[in-house]
Amino acid sequence: MARATNHSRHDSLERALQLFWEKGFHATSLKDLEKKLDMRPGSIYATFGSKDALFQESLERYAHLSLVKIERTLQAYDSPLVGLAAFMRGLGGLHDQNLPSRACMLVKSLLELGEREKNAWHKAEALLAAMETYFIERFVAAQDAGELDRGLDPVRLGRRLQAEVMGLRAFAQRDVDSAAVHALAEDMALSLEALRINTVDDM
Repeated sequence: MARATNHSRHDSLERALQLFWEKGFHATSLKDLEKKLDMRPGSIYATFGSKDALFQESLERYAHLSLVKIERTLQAYDSPLVGLAAFMRGLGGLHDQNLPSRACMLVKSLLELGEREKNAWHKAEALLAAMETYFIERFVAAQDAGELDRGLDPVRLGRRLQAEVMGLRAFAQRDVDSAAVHALAEDMALSLEALRINTVDDM
């Protein structure tokens, strides 16, 4: 009992996130969680409720951390489009980072989960939908800033960007070298910058 009491819930969640991201829901056993979290089964259930609840909370944490990282990048630029381009270039370094998986945890979960994990599937879908909305809002902000043609559809652009992010991360999961991932990320970044209308600040 002392182990559960003294254990950091936040640290346990971070460890679970790393494990689920690497192995997926089904391949992660209770024994794996016990070892990774250094907690007994009773403590895990008392703290998180169930394996499914812990997995869903891990998905939420993953999505939150991803959004924080994107926000940090975009806040460094006055231009929404330049910020999005910088974000894409940053994804080019996936091969250079020590990650549990280069693929998106939300996408991996969406593909893995079935009827028995309906609640977790809906959680992953909702979090991906929220990320899509975030991208759409960035393109709306670019239109409001006068740097994106009003005739372009921000919904379509946001969805395309999300599809590119998903595809790039899946590609990076393959046995390819880092230079190939960087090159694709650069192409995607350039396509975003090509959308930009010259503004007064550019003169």
